[in-house]
Amino acid sequence: MTPKQLAKTLKQQFEGIVSGPVEFRGELTLELLDASRIAEVCQFAKTELDFDFLVDLTTIDNHEETPRWTAVYHIYGYEHFCHLRLKISVSEEESELPTVSSVWRTANWHEREAYDMMGIRFAGHPDLRRILMWEGYPYFPLRKDFPLAGKPSEMPDVAFSDPAPLEGGPFVTVAGGEDSTAREPRERNPNADR
Repeated sequence: MTPKQLAKTLKQQFEGIVSGPVEFRGELTLELLDASRIAEVCQFAKTELDFDFLVDLTTIDNHEETPRWTAVYHIYGYEHFCHLRLKISVSEEESELPTVSSVWRTANWHEREAYDMMGIRFAGHPDLRRILMWEGYPYFPLRKDFPLAGKPSEMPDVAFSDPAPLEGGPFVTVAGGEDSTAREPRERNPNADR
């Protein structure tokens, strides 16, 4: 089967809660309209359509928009060598999705990272705790409202207690610039020699 046929089959099975597919640069994306059924959709994709690998789970912060977050599941089938992307919107009030760790074991760490960096919770996850930041860290560093310079920590024995001196952030670029070196994202310090 082709990716389009697989996407069509998935959409037909879940008529009314799956929209799309949308094709962009040869990649197909289906959007789930009912986030509470993500595990059911993923289980069908795995058992009936042979999508046996969750490549990645990423999240997008749509800051100051509603819904606030988008979760994106990248799935792959080793039998048919096809990729498919599933997208779900999650509101800030809910900020919780059902876990798919019972479908793909790789989801365990992907969901922990999404929780740790963005604050999206996964109901039914067997061990939902931080994976990169320490327990008790009060912020979610990949949210767009998290300052690039960081925030002070009240745990000086664990990490830095002052924001990192990034002089405007690590991704400040000079539009145009003389050459590619001048346009390269870097820490900007007006007093430093170039």
